[in-house]
Amino acid sequence: MLELEEARSRLLSSVEPLDVERVPIRQAAFRVSARLVDAAIDLPAFDNSAMDGYAVRAADVAAAKIDSPVTLSLVGKIAAGQNPAGDVRVGECVRVFTGSVLPPGADAVVMQEDTAVSEAVPQVVRVLDPVKPWENVRFRGEDVKRGAVLVRAGERLSPGHAGLLSATGVASVEVFRQPVIGLIATGSELVEPGGTLLPGQIFESNRTLLEPLIARSGATARVYPLVPDTLAGTKDALSQAFAECDGVVTSGGVSVGELDFVKAAFEQLGGELDFWKVAIKPGKPFVFGKLGSKRLFGLPGNPVSAMVTFLLLVRPALWRWQGAPVSDPRTIPCKLGEPLVNQGGRRHFMRVSVDAKGVARSAGLQASHRLRSLAEANALVDVPPDAVLAAGAEVNAIWLD
Repeated sequence: MLELEEARSRLLSSVEPLDVERVPIRQAAFRVSARLVDAAIDLPAFDNSAMDGYAVRAADVAAAKIDSPVTLSLVGKIAAGQNPAGDVRVGECVRVFTGSVLPPGADAVVMQEDTAVSEAVPQVVRVLDPVKPWENVRFRGEDVKRGAVLVRAGERLSPGHAGLLSATGVASVEVFRQPVIGLIATGSELVEPGGTLLPGQIFESNRTLLEPLIARSGATARVYPLVPDTLAGTKDALSQAFAECDGVVTSGGVSVGELDFVKAAFEQLGGELDFWKVAIKPGKPFVFGKLGSKRLFGLPGNPVSAMVTFLLLVRPALWRWQGAPVSDPRTIPCKLGEPLVNQGGRRHFMRVSVDAKGVARSAGLQASHRLRSLAEANALVDVPPDAVLAAGAEVNAIWLD
Protein backbone atom coordinates (compact mmCIF):
# COMPACT_ATOMS: atom_id res chain seq x y z
CA MET A 1 0.00 0.00 0.00
CA LEU A 2 1.53 3.28 -1.14
CA GLU A 3 1.68 6.54 0.73
CA LEU A 4 -0.25 9.30 -1.01
CA GLU A 5 2.83 11.27 -2.06
CA GLU A 6 4.50 8.20 -3.61
CA ALA A 7 1.33 7.24 -5.45
CA ARG A 8 0.99 10.78 -6.78
CA SER A 9 4.64 10.89 -7.84
CA ARG A 10 4.43 7.59 -9.69
CA LEU A 11 1.23 8.60 -11.40
CA LEU A 12 2.53 12.00 -12.51
CA SER A 13 5.83 10.62 -13.75
CA SER A 14 3.93 8.46 -16.23
CA VAL A 15 1.94 11.33 -17.77
CA GLU A 16 3.32 13.61 -20.48
CA PRO A 17 1.66 16.65 -22.09
CA LEU A 18 -0.52 15.91 -25.09
CA ASP A 19 -0.05 17.43 -28.54
CA VAL A 20 -0.50 21.11 -29.29
CA GLU A 21 -3.36 22.77 -31.15
CA ARG A 22 -4.24 26.32 -32.09
CA VAL A 23 -7.58 27.73 -30.92
CA PRO A 24 -9.33 31.08 -31.43
CA ILE A 25 -8.72 33.49 -28.60
CA ARG A 26 -12.43 33.37 -27.67
CA GLN A 27 -12.00 29.68 -26.86
CA ALA A 28 -8.70 30.02 -25.01
CA ALA A 29 -9.91 30.72 -21.47
CA PHE A 30 -9.21 27.83 -19.06
CA ARG A 31 -6.82 26.18 -21.53
CA VAL A 32 -3.07 25.79 -20.94
CA SER A 33 -0.71 27.79 -23.13
CA ALA A 34 1.87 25.79 -25.05
CA ARG A 35 3.97 28.80 -26.05
CA LEU A 36 5.26 32.05 -24.64
CA VAL A 37 3.31 34.99 -26.04
CA ASP A 38 4.65 38.55 -25.93
CA ALA A 39 2.98 41.84 -26.77
CA ALA A 40 3.13 42.96 -30.40
CA ILE A 41 1.99 46.48 -29.51
CA ASP A 42 1.96 48.94 -26.63
CA LEU A 43 -1.20 48.93 -24.54
CA PRO A 44 -2.68 51.51 -24.69
CA ALA A 45 -1.35 52.08 -28.20
CA PHE A 46 -1.60 55.90 -27.80
CA ASP A 47 -2.08 58.55 -25.11
CA ASN A 48 -5.83 58.81 -24.51
CA SER A 49 -8.47 60.28 -22.28
CA ALA A 50 -9.55 58.42 -19.14
CA MET A 51 -12.76 60.46 -18.90
CA ASP A 52 -15.52 62.08 -20.87
CA GLY A 53 -14.62 65.77 -20.83
CA TYR A 54 -12.33 68.28 -22.49
CA ALA A 55 -8.68 68.03 -23.48
CA VAL A 56 -6.90 71.16 -22.24
CA ARG A 57 -3.54 72.71 -21.46
CA ALA A 58 -3.29 72.35 -17.65
CA ALA A 59 -1.62 75.76 -17.31
CA ASP A 60 -4.68 77.40 -18.91
CA VAL A 61 -7.04 76.21 -16.16
CA ALA A 62 -4.75 76.35 -13.12
CA ALA A 63 -6.77 79.21 -11.61
CA ALA A 64 -10.24 77.78 -12.36
CA LYS A 65 -12.82 77.91 -9.55
CA ILE A 66 -16.56 77.51 -9.35
CA ASP A 67 -17.06 81.19 -8.58
CA SER A 68 -14.45 82.32 -11.12
CA PRO A 69 -14.34 79.80 -13.99
CA VAL A 70 -11.81 79.86 -16.80
CA THR A 71 -13.32 80.27 -20.25
CA LEU A 72 -11.92 78.23 -23.18
CA SER A 73 -12.81 78.10 -26.85
CA LEU A 74 -14.10 74.76 -28.04
CA VAL A 75 -12.25 74.02 -31.30
CA GLY A 76 -13.16 70.41 -32.02
CA LYS A 77 -14.37 67.01 -30.97
CA ILE A 78 -12.61 63.63 -31.03
CA ALA A 79 -14.79 60.56 -30.74
CA ALA A 80 -13.19 57.26 -29.76
CA GLY A 81 -11.57 55.85 -32.88
CA GLN A 82 -10.98 59.24 -34.53
CA ASN A 83 -7.70 61.09 -35.04
CA PRO A 84 -7.19 64.70 -33.85
CA ALA A 85 -7.65 67.35 -36.51
CA GLY A 86 -5.08 69.74 -35.04
CA ASP A 87 -3.21 70.98 -32.00
CA VAL A 88 -4.72 72.48 -28.86
CA ARG A 89 -3.40 75.98 -28.46
CA VAL A 90 -3.47 78.44 -25.57
CA GLY A 91 -7.05 79.22 -24.54
CA GLU A 92 -8.52 76.27 -26.48
CA CYS A 93 -10.02 72.89 -25.63
CA VAL A 94 -11.29 69.85 -27.52
CA ARG A 95 -14.25 67.67 -26.60
CA VAL A 96 -13.08 64.12 -25.84
CA PHE A 97 -14.55 60.89 -24.59
CA THR A 98 -13.18 57.93 -22.67
CA GLY A 99 -10.61 56.35 -24.98
CA SER A 100 -10.30 59.35 -27.31
CA VAL A 101 -6.82 60.12 -28.59
CA LEU A 102 -5.26 62.98 -26.61
CA PRO A 103 -4.71 65.76 -29.17
CA PRO A 104 -1.27 67.36 -29.56
CA GLY A 105 -0.77 70.36 -27.31
CA ALA A 106 -3.11 69.07 -24.59
CA ASP A 107 -1.63 67.68 -21.39
CA ALA A 108 -4.73 67.00 -19.27
CA VAL A 109 -8.43 66.26 -19.43
CA VAL A 110 -11.04 68.17 -17.44
CA MET A 111 -13.96 65.98 -16.44
CA GLN A 112 -17.27 66.90 -17.99
CA GLU A 113 -18.71 67.29 -14.48
CA ASP A 114 -16.23 70.12 -13.80
CA THR A 115 -17.36 72.22 -16.75
CA ALA A 116 -20.37 74.22 -17.85
CA VAL A 117 -21.56 74.91 -21.39
CA SER A 118 -24.37 77.25 -22.38
CA GLU A 119 -26.72 76.07 -25.10
CA ALA A 120 -26.79 79.62 -26.36
CA VAL A 121 -22.99 79.72 -26.78
CA PRO A 122 -21.92 76.05 -27.27
CA GLN A 123 -18.45 76.98 -28.59
CA VAL A 124 -17.45 78.34 -25.16
CA VAL A 125 -16.59 76.01 -22.26
CA ARG A 126 -16.34 77.27 -18.68
CA VAL A 127 -13.93 75.22 -16.57
CA LEU A 128 -14.91 75.13 -12.88
CA ASP A 129 -12.01 73.19 -11.38
CA PRO A 130 -8.27 73.04 -12.17
CA VAL A 131 -6.42 69.93 -13.33
CA LYS A 132 -2.80 68.95 -12.89
CA PRO A 133 -0.60 68.18 -15.88
CA TRP A 134 -1.46 64.72 -17.26
CA GLU A 135 -4.47 64.34 -14.99
CA ASN A 136 -7.10 61.95 -16.45
CA VAL A 137 -4.69 60.82 -19.18
CA ARG A 138 -3.79 57.22 -19.96
CA PHE A 139 -0.27 56.97 -21.34
CA ARG A 140 0.85 54.86 -24.25
CA GLY A 141 2.27 51.58 -22.97
CA GLU A 142 1.41 52.25 -19.32
CA ASP A 143 -0.41 48.89 -19.12
CA VAL A 144 1.82 46.77 -21.36
CA LYS A 145 5.01 47.63 -23.21
CA ARG A 146 5.60 46.14 -26.64
CA GLY A 147 7.66 42.96 -26.25
CA ALA A 148 6.52 42.30 -22.66
CA VAL A 149 5.64 38.70 -21.83
CA LEU A 150 1.89 38.25 -21.63
CA VAL A 151 1.64 34.48 -21.15
CA ARG A 152 4.24 31.81 -20.43
CA ALA A 153 4.22 28.22 -21.64
CA GLY A 154 2.38 26.03 -19.16
CA GLU A 155 0.28 28.90 -17.81
CA ARG A 156 -3.45 28.36 -17.39
CA LEU A 157 -5.26 31.04 -19.33
CA SER A 158 -7.88 32.92 -17.33
CA PRO A 159 -10.60 35.03 -18.95
CA GLY A 160 -8.39 37.99 -18.00
CA HIS A 161 -5.50 36.50 -19.99
CA ALA A 162 -7.78 35.99 -22.98
CA GLY A 163 -8.97 39.59 -22.77
CA LEU A 164 -5.39 40.89 -22.51
CA LEU A 165 -4.23 38.84 -25.48
CA SER A 166 -7.19 39.97 -27.53
CA ALA A 167 -6.51 43.62 -26.64
CA THR A 168 -2.98 43.29 -28.05
CA GLY A 169 -4.27 41.84 -31.32
CA VAL A 170 -3.81 38.12 -30.68
CA ALA A 171 -6.47 36.22 -32.65
CA SER A 172 -5.47 32.67 -31.70
CA VAL A 173 -3.09 30.85 -29.37
CA GLU A 174 -1.36 27.51 -29.20
CA VAL A 175 -2.55 25.37 -26.30
CA PHE A 176 -2.14 21.79 -25.22
CA ARG A 177 -4.94 19.50 -26.26
CA GLN A 178 -7.49 18.75 -23.57
CA PRO A 179 -7.56 15.05 -22.67
CA VAL A 180 -10.76 13.17 -23.37
CA ILE A 181 -11.65 11.10 -20.33
CA GLY A 182 -14.06 8.19 -20.46
CA LEU A 183 -16.26 8.00 -17.37
CA ILE A 184 -17.62 4.59 -16.42
CA ALA A 185 -19.63 3.47 -13.39
CA THR A 186 -19.77 -0.24 -12.62
CA GLY A 187 -22.28 -2.11 -10.48
CA SER A 188 -25.28 -4.35 -11.15
CA GLU A 189 -27.16 -2.51 -8.41
CA LEU A 190 -26.98 0.83 -10.22
CA VAL A 191 -29.95 2.49 -11.90
CA GLU A 192 -29.97 5.68 -13.95
CA PRO A 193 -31.54 8.62 -12.06
CA GLY A 194 -35.15 8.95 -13.12
CA GLY A 195 -35.58 5.20 -13.47
CA THR A 196 -37.45 2.80 -11.20
CA LEU A 197 -35.68 1.14 -8.31
CA LEU A 198 -36.16 -2.53 -7.59
CA PRO A 199 -35.32 -3.94 -4.14
CA GLY A 200 -31.55 -3.76 -3.55
CA GLN A 201 -30.92 -1.18 -6.27
CA ILE A 202 -29.64 2.39 -5.94
CA PHE A 203 -29.50 5.41 -8.22
CA GLU A 204 -26.05 6.00 -9.70
CA SER A 205 -24.44 9.31 -8.67
CA ASN A 206 -20.70 9.03 -9.22
CA ARG A 207 -20.72 10.04 -12.89
CA THR A 208 -22.85 13.07 -11.99
CA LEU A 209 -20.33 13.90 -9.26
CA LEU A 210 -17.21 13.36 -11.37
CA GLU A 211 -18.20 14.82 -14.74
CA PRO A 212 -18.06 18.47 -13.60
CA LEU A 213 -14.82 17.79 -11.71
CA ILE A 214 -13.27 16.51 -14.94
CA ALA A 215 -14.46 19.65 -16.74
CA ARG A 216 -13.07 21.87 -13.95
CA SER A 217 -9.75 20.10 -14.47
CA GLY A 218 -9.63 21.25 -18.08
CA ALA A 219 -10.47 17.87 -19.59
CA THR A 220 -13.47 16.64 -21.59
CA ALA A 221 -15.62 13.92 -20.09
CA ARG A 222 -17.27 11.25 -22.23
CA VAL A 223 -19.90 9.48 -20.14
CA TYR A 224 -20.64 5.81 -20.86
CA PRO A 225 -23.65 3.67 -19.92
CA LEU A 226 -23.76 1.79 -16.63
CA VAL A 227 -21.79 -1.45 -16.59
CA PRO A 228 -23.06 -4.59 -14.78
CA ASP A 229 -20.75 -6.63 -12.58
CA THR A 230 -19.54 -9.13 -15.16
CA LEU A 231 -16.05 -9.63 -16.54
CA ALA A 232 -17.27 -9.58 -20.13
CA GLY A 233 -19.35 -6.44 -19.66
CA THR A 234 -16.53 -4.63 -17.88
CA LYS A 235 -14.03 -5.64 -20.56
CA ASP A 236 -16.30 -4.48 -23.38
CA ALA A 237 -16.94 -1.13 -21.70
CA LEU A 238 -13.24 -0.53 -21.05
CA SER A 239 -12.33 -1.56 -24.60
CA GLN A 240 -14.72 0.95 -26.11
CA ALA A 241 -13.68 3.74 -23.77
CA PHE A 242 -9.96 3.24 -24.35
CA ALA A 243 -10.52 3.20 -28.10
CA GLU A 244 -12.24 6.58 -27.92
CA CYS A 245 -10.47 8.40 -25.07
CA ASP A 246 -7.04 9.36 -23.75
CA GLY A 247 -7.81 7.96 -20.32
CA VAL A 248 -10.59 6.24 -18.43
CA VAL A 249 -11.97 6.96 -14.98
CA THR A 250 -14.03 4.16 -13.47
CA SER A 251 -15.93 4.06 -10.23
CA GLY A 252 -16.52 0.78 -8.43
CA GLY A 253 -15.19 -2.69 -9.15
CA VAL A 254 -11.62 -2.09 -7.93
CA SER A 255 -11.61 -3.77 -4.54
CA VAL A 256 -11.04 -7.44 -3.69
CA GLY A 257 -14.60 -8.76 -3.97
CA GLU A 258 -15.48 -11.61 -6.32
CA LEU A 259 -17.58 -9.14 -8.35
CA ASP A 260 -14.84 -6.54 -8.74
CA PHE A 261 -13.73 -6.96 -12.36
CA VAL A 262 -12.01 -3.71 -13.37
CA LYS A 263 -8.44 -4.88 -12.73
CA ALA A 264 -8.92 -8.26 -14.41
CA ALA A 265 -10.70 -6.76 -17.43
CA PHE A 266 -8.01 -4.12 -17.82
CA GLU A 267 -5.24 -6.70 -17.76
CA GLN A 268 -7.05 -8.87 -20.33
CA LEU A 269 -7.04 -5.83 -22.65
CA GLY A 270 -3.26 -5.70 -22.32
CA GLY A 271 -3.15 -3.11 -19.59
CA GLU A 272 -0.41 -3.00 -16.96
CA LEU A 273 -1.35 -2.25 -13.36
CA ASP A 274 1.03 0.13 -11.60
CA PHE A 275 -0.57 0.21 -8.14
CA TRP A 276 -3.96 -0.25 -6.59
CA LYS A 277 -3.83 0.62 -2.91
CA VAL A 278 -3.16 4.02 -1.34
CA ALA A 279 -2.82 4.62 2.39
CA ILE A 280 -5.61 7.17 2.72
CA LYS A 281 -9.15 7.22 4.01
CA PRO A 282 -11.48 7.36 2.23
CA GLY A 283 -10.10 5.89 -0.98
CA LYS A 284 -7.70 3.00 -0.27
CA PRO A 285 -8.70 0.84 -3.29
CA PHE A 286 -7.49 3.21 -6.01
CA VAL A 287 -6.18 1.62 -9.23
CA PHE A 288 -3.72 3.19 -11.63
CA GLY A 289 -2.63 1.45 -14.81
CA LYS A 290 -1.21 1.96 -18.30
CA LEU A 291 -2.47 0.76 -21.68
CA GLY A 292 0.05 2.05 -24.19
CA SER A 293 -0.11 5.84 -24.03
CA LYS A 294 -3.48 5.73 -22.25
CA ARG A 295 -4.17 5.57 -18.53
CA LEU A 296 -6.69 3.96 -16.20
CA PHE A 297 -7.79 5.68 -13.00
CA GLY A 298 -9.93 3.23 -11.06
CA LEU A 299 -11.81 4.96 -8.25
CA PRO A 300 -13.67 3.31 -5.38
CA GLY A 301 -17.43 3.01 -5.70
CA ASN A 302 -18.36 4.95 -2.58
CA PRO A 303 -19.05 8.54 -3.65
CA VAL A 304 -16.88 10.28 -1.07
CA SER A 305 -13.97 7.93 -1.81
CA ALA A 306 -14.41 8.59 -5.52
CA MET A 307 -14.31 12.36 -5.06
CA VAL A 308 -11.38 12.41 -2.65
CA THR A 309 -9.20 10.16 -4.82
CA PHE A 310 -10.12 12.15 -7.90
CA LEU A 311 -9.08 15.44 -6.28
CA LEU A 312 -5.87 14.10 -4.75
CA LEU A 313 -4.66 11.87 -7.60
CA VAL A 314 -6.57 12.21 -10.86
CA ARG A 315 -6.89 15.98 -11.11
CA PRO A 316 -3.11 16.59 -10.97
CA ALA A 317 -2.65 14.07 -13.78
CA LEU A 318 -5.23 15.81 -15.95
CA TRP A 319 -3.42 19.12 -15.57
CA ARG A 320 -0.06 17.45 -16.30
CA TRP A 321 -1.56 16.05 -19.50
CA GLN A 322 -2.30 19.65 -20.52
CA GLY A 323 1.22 20.87 -19.87
CA ALA A 324 0.43 22.78 -16.69
CA PRO A 325 2.86 22.67 -13.79
CA VAL A 326 1.38 20.52 -11.07
CA SER A 327 1.04 22.09 -7.66
CA ASP A 328 -0.34 20.94 -4.36
CA PRO A 329 -4.09 21.26 -3.87
CA ARG A 330 -5.27 24.78 -3.08
CA THR A 331 -5.60 25.20 0.67
CA ILE A 332 -7.20 27.72 2.99
CA PRO A 333 -5.88 28.47 6.48
CA CYS A 334 -8.55 27.98 9.11
CA LYS A 335 -9.10 27.21 12.77
CA LEU A 336 -10.92 24.13 13.98
CA GLY A 337 -14.15 24.89 15.77
CA GLU A 338 -14.26 21.36 17.21
CA PRO A 339 -11.88 18.40 17.55
CA LEU A 340 -11.28 16.11 14.57
CA VAL A 341 -10.49 12.54 15.64
CA ASN A 342 -8.84 9.85 13.48
CA GLN A 343 -8.73 6.50 15.23
CA GLY A 344 -7.47 4.61 12.18
CA GLY A 345 -4.06 3.81 10.80
CA ARG A 346 -4.43 5.78 7.57
CA ARG A 347 -4.54 9.52 6.96
CA HIS A 348 -8.17 10.57 6.98
CA PHE A 349 -9.25 13.40 4.70
CA MET A 350 -12.23 14.58 6.69
CA ARG A 351 -15.02 16.69 5.22
CA VAL A 352 -15.42 20.05 6.90
CA SER A 353 -17.39 23.23 6.40
CA VAL A 354 -15.34 26.42 6.69
CA ASP A 355 -17.42 29.49 7.55
CA ALA A 356 -16.83 33.12 6.60
CA LYS A 357 -14.72 33.64 9.75
CA GLY A 358 -12.35 30.82 8.80
CA VAL A 359 -13.65 28.36 11.38
CA ALA A 360 -13.87 24.73 10.23
CA ARG A 361 -16.28 22.16 11.62
CA SER A 362 -17.10 18.64 10.61
CA ALA A 363 -19.66 18.57 7.81
CA GLY A 364 -21.32 15.49 9.31
CA LEU A 365 -20.73 11.78 9.60
CA GLN A 366 -17.52 10.80 7.83
CA ALA A 367 -18.51 7.42 6.39
CA SER A 368 -17.49 7.16 2.72
CA HIS A 369 -21.06 6.62 1.48
CA ARG A 370 -22.45 9.72 3.22
CA LEU A 371 -23.32 12.11 0.41
CA ARG A 372 -25.04 14.66 2.66
CA SER A 373 -21.82 15.50 4.48
CA LEU A 374 -20.04 15.73 1.13
CA ALA A 375 -22.67 18.13 -0.19
CA GLU A 376 -22.36 20.32 2.93
CA ALA A 377 -18.55 20.35 2.93
CA ASN A 378 -16.39 22.93 1.21
CA ALA A 379 -12.99 21.62 2.31
CA LEU A 380 -11.02 18.59 3.51
CA VAL A 381 -8.72 18.40 6.51
CA ASP A 382 -5.85 15.90 6.42
CA VAL A 383 -5.92 14.24 9.87
CA PRO A 384 -2.87 12.04 10.57
CA PRO A 385 -3.26 8.39 11.62
CA ASP A 386 -4.25 7.78 15.25
CA ALA A 387 -4.41 11.50 15.94
CA VAL A 388 -6.67 14.14 17.42
CA LEU A 389 -6.63 17.67 16.09
CA ALA A 390 -7.87 19.79 18.98
CA ALA A 391 -10.45 22.54 18.78
CA GLY A 392 -8.66 25.80 18.05
CA ALA A 393 -5.87 24.12 16.09
CA GLU A 394 -4.65 26.02 13.04
CA VAL A 395 -4.85 23.86 9.90
CA ASN A 396 -4.66 24.27 6.15
CA ALA A 397 -7.81 22.78 4.67
CA ILE A 398 -7.89 21.54 1.08
CA TRP A 399 -10.44 23.59 -0.78
CA LEU A 400 -13.12 21.66 -2.69
CA ASP A 401 -13.22 23.64 -5.93
